Amino acid sequence: MKHKPSTRFQLACIVCASLFVNAAGAADDPSSSNSIPVTIRVDAARSLGPMKPIWRFFGADEPNYAYMKDGRRLISELGELRPNQVYFRAHNLLTSGDGTPALKWGSSNAYTEDANGNPIYNWTILDRIFDAYRARNVRPYAEIGFMPEALSVHPEPYQHEWRPGLKYDVIGTGWSYPPKDYAKWAGLVYQWVKHCVDRYGANEVSKWYWEVWNEANGSAYWHASPEEFFKLHDFAIDAVRRALPTARVGGPDLAGFGGKFMRDFINHVVSGTNYATGRIGTPEDFISFHAKGAPGFVDGHVRLGIAAQLREINRGFGLIAGVPEMKSKPIIIGESDPDGCAACQGASLGYRNTTMYSSYTAASFAREFELADRYGVNLEGALTWAFEFEDQPYFAGQRVLASNGLDLPVLNVFRMFSRMGGQRIEASSSGAVSLDDMIKHGVRGQPDISALACMESNRLCVMVWYYHDDDLPGPEAAVSISLDHLPFPDQAMKLVQYRIDEQHSNAFTEWKLMGAPTAPNEEQYARMQKAGQLAELGAPENIPVAHGKAAIHIHLPRQGVALLVLE
Repeated sequence: MKHKPSTRFQLACIVCASLFVNAAGAADDPSSSNSIPVTIRVDAARSLGPMKPIWRFFGADEPNYAYMKDGRRLISELGELRPNQVYFRAHNLLTSGDGTPALKWGSSNAYTEDANGNPIYNWTILDRIFDAYRARNVRPYAEIGFMPEALSVHPEPYQHEWRPGLKYDVIGTGWSYPPKDYAKWAGLVYQWVKHCVDRYGANEVSKWYWEVWNEANGSAYWHASPEEFFKLHDFAIDAVRRALPTARVGGPDLAGFGGKFMRDFINHVVSGTNYATGRIGTPEDFISFHAKGAPGFVDGHVRLGIAAQLREINRGFGLIAGVPEMKSKPIIIGESDPDGCAACQGASLGYRNTTMYSSYTAASFAREFELADRYGVNLEGALTWAFEFEDQPYFAGQRVLASNGLDLPVLNVFRMFSRMGGQRIEASSSGAVSLDDMIKHGVRGQPDISALACMESNRLCVMVWYYHDDDLPGPEAAVSISLDHLPFPDQAMKLVQYRIDEQHSNAFTEWKLMGAPTAPNEEQYARMQKAGQLAELGAPENIPVAHGKAAIHIHLPRQGVALLVLE
């Protein structure tokens, strides 16, 4: 709907006024009677361990979007974050069909059979998908699934007809069943991996992740017993390793932390009899589970549920840490998101285009580091299950990183993370909600205004966020950041501040200012593309460093994220 000229003019004035307020210099005095005062202390001498790039994993239900017009562009942007270290996980890689995507659907037609039941392998579409990744410096997190129609014990109906508004369980059609022949299932996996080795080289494919299926403990994705899944898993993992002995294999990518299903799975892979080999145990190079938040719509506004996501991670880490054979294994939170359904739409999901999604992401990733430290586990990654949907209305409300080629604010959080490396260092905040309080209650009282800091060579980065579960207006934060034990000489250091808020790194705001056009013209589209990039706040500044100390002052609006880079 287009705004009347007077309304649009008023909105522009409001934005301009906000720009004036928020673009105050980083070294300004933050004192304000209308602000929340916050003190953050960063100690460069106190290392917390490596600043692992746990953010570098992404995924989607729809694999075929990767080689379509906007999908290629977004895959390129992900690859640019950290070339050849970013991974992409997709459902439906082995699903039967002609490659035409739909919501929560995709296909490759990799496996069919002739009239005598002999396997026919066709890698054309799978090659297009993985070629799209590799041409853009992204690597596969290869999910081995789902069941081809010719192999399923219950093939009909095969393709589901899910759309937003229908019950989620209707997606569980013929692809969600076990194979009628485990030898043929193993043959398919073996031939696929062997083909990848022939096409990309053993050294390259050894750097990928290979895992079996998705959420076999849920009612939608698996229609058989847990033991039948363990058998599916064993045959697939054995086939991968026969094709490539150095392959990195794991799983089981369960819904939530998995509970009894995960405990039984771990017992099976550690000390159970392998269904494929008859030996004790199954190779498991990494272990994976999912964690989702629980959004709602309360009193006319969105309320996110960060507590639900952190509770699942807390339980998952606790379970894994309690098994000596698993505690040191790399952990990947194979889907780690504020809600459970990327393709769904609705009032409680209205946060997705906004800076609420980006501030949530910053706050949740920081707590994932903290939980891993608490349990002493090896957190390797937290995979964001969001990509893009081709040819949807602009900012349609799905959980995506970009809409019609226009980057959303949340993608810029990952651009911030990509600038952070070296060692994590201690950062304490007077405005932080404690980890235990956040797990129990979320962020429902005071906001979470906190920081994550790291040091690499002569470069120090501090990410600061202002998050609240409730999508409501509130005062800005006046943040004073003290930096101690800096390994820099007494001189002026250059400070660059990157910002995500309503006016910065935000194509959605730009679209609304234009009157929310359904078909932007070329000039409008270019403006939105520019607005969607990570923005610097003002010009770089010189910050004095004396005796290893420095001070920075910023104003941060509610649901904003800032990255301060001092070098």
